[in-house]
Amino acid sequence: MNPGSKQALSRQLASHRGQYGIDGGGRALAGLLWPAGGGLLLLGLSLLPMSPKPLLQRALEFLAGAALLQVPASFFYSTIRGKFAVWAELLAGLDLRGNERILEIGCGRGAILAMLGKLLPEGRAVGLDLWRTEDQSGNSLESARTNLVSEGVADRCELHTGDMRALPFPDASFDLVVSNLAIHNIPEKDSRREAIDEAIRVLKPGGRILIADLFRTEEYVQRLEEAGLRAVSCRPLGWRFWFGVLGVTPRLVTAEKPASGTSPPETTPPDLPP
Repeated sequence: MNPGSKQALSRQLASHRGQYGIDGGGRALAGLLWPAGGGLLLLGLSLLPMSPKPLLQRALEFLAGAALLQVPASFFYSTIRGKFAVWAELLAGLDLRGNERILEIGCGRGAILAMLGKLLPEGRAVGLDLWRTEDQSGNSLESARTNLVSEGVADRCELHTGDMRALPFPDASFDLVVSNLAIHNIPEKDSRREAIDEAIRVLKPGGRILIADLFRTEEYVQRLEEAGLRAVSCRPLGWRFWFGVLGVTPRLVTAEKPASGTSPPETTPPDLPP
């Protein structure tokens, strides 16, 4: 597929009709109160017309207030629009045939699962989640089903309730496994390793893994390499997927499961869009 076609496809995938909530749910919203409140307070102090204060002090208050307000602004942009654009480009760059079986672990309300469904006219997109609202606002099996219907892909997708540490699928049953901001919600390191091992187990030889996450990505890289996967790489996903806090930028981990009879793992990263 030429670059122009990929760009058109990514724009099509990023456009959506469903309602997908806020990443992090109530915890994230509560965490935004102090930067939002502090930012508004500082901006107000800097602009008070009757307050006698040096111009430099006003400028510093204004800049500090603006810096705090960019935290909620960046968060809402990323969770409402930015993540759609980033994932649309990633998926458009995979050059899928359209008949694959693809699993998303931690699918939430189905934002990425719906994109996958649009790419699989002859395949199947499978989503699995525990449907916890602390991970995403309004997260439920019913909301995911409603979104898949809204996007016109319900007949290409299926939803399962289950734990990513014990996937209810046979070995080597998926061509691609993806996950977005989900595995880090498991608090124990050994349990996160179990989730990575399960993703590897259900992946077909020659299949690929794409994991975007806020934290722990170095653990995923280490485990994938220990398991003998090829072309393991990790990179930041850029400003569109930035939640406004320094150091809290999702990174993308990618890897490929060796086909039967292939040589030892490579170090060259897969062909994904920059």
